[in-house]
Amino acid sequence: MRYKIGHLGMWTVGVVAALGLAACGSSNSSSTTKAAGGGATTSASATTSSSAAGTGTSGTSVNPSNFKVGVVTDIGGLNDHGFNHLAYVGLLRAEKELHIQGRVLTSSSGADYTPNMTTLAQQGYNLVIPIGFLMADATDAVAKQFPKVKFAMVDSDATAEKGDPKNIEGLLFEEQQAGYLAGYLAALYAKEHNYKTISSVGGQKIPPVDHYIAGFQAGAKKVDPSIQTLNSYSQDFVDQSKCKQIALNQIQQGSKVVFQVAGACGLGALSAAQQQGVQGIGVDADQSYLGSYILTSAEKKVDVAVFNAIKNLLHGQFAAGTNVTNNIANGGIGYGKIGPAGLKFAPQIQKIYNEIKTGQISNIPNTVP
Repeated sequence: MRYKIGHLGMWTVGVVAALGLAACGSSNSSSTTKAAGGGATTSASATTSSSAAGTGTSGTSVNPSNFKVGVVTDIGGLNDHGFNHLAYVGLLRAEKELHIQGRVLTSSSGADYTPNMTTLAQQGYNLVIPIGFLMADATDAVAKQFPKVKFAMVDSDATAEKGDPKNIEGLLFEEQQAGYLAGYLAALYAKEHNYKTISSVGGQKIPPVDHYIAGFQAGAKKVDPSIQTLNSYSQDFVDQSKCKQIALNQIQQGSKVVFQVAGACGLGALSAAQQQGVQGIGVDADQSYLGSYILTSAEKKVDVAVFNAIKNLLHGQFAAGTNVTNNIANGGIGYGKIGPAGLKFAPQIQKIYNEIKTGQISNIPNTVP
């Protein structure tokens, strides 16, 4: 489905201002809205830094009015209340602040990845931004066909692409840092109430998901080494009923905090937490708008990463064949509003956040057995 930025502007202004990440609908839509960054504790205006500093390409700046950027969503679509929507928010911000031309193509299935990216490349877009780890192979194939078009892949490692293409950069995140903060808070809450079990619901066992979960488990174990951390995968990022059933099973096994790491599907896990009177933890964006039962959210600021990728390329900067890594230190990772059940622990969480930022806490695990 095609979205051209321009004719749902006032609607998006209201929703983004109120929620920061509401669904963008399913009809052709567009906007010139300034993006609202997710998170109560970090600045969405922070810039990211490249993990491959000095290895990127540089050149002359481009006239923004002639600069076209296309975003291709994963199957979660713009109504995932998470990273697809955040990418859209970053694009809207770039349109308003940098005066570029933007367009969004949504993917209903994996079969849409290649044709969507090909469409943008054929139409002469300067930058194509595929959203999601699952799009790596399609990006590699299309990038080879259109060597003059630049591709900035969210959640995919450019160094792992076949043939070492120089028109691809990766936009990666140290999700384990956000997971660690969420797990630390979950365990503080559980320990106070003498609860013994917390849990996570992942979409698929892929690196971005496991980074979150590994950090979550490590943070919880730091507070209480004896705490039980349940984990299951729905094998889905869309169907909320699948994640809801997993979460209900975990709650039946004693989980008192459910961390969703499954995009739109994970909203079902949070619904189960609300239904059963336990705490929920959101992912990617600040999902505190769902209700007071949201203990916090583990944030990765995809909107900031997308905006910065656009701005950098406008100024001739591109991490050719390498990655830009977003983390707490450069404002690309954070945590959302802390709910009522966790407010007393807010100073401790901010302390841990600062220790990760300064490097006092490092080497947080990012793999799940």
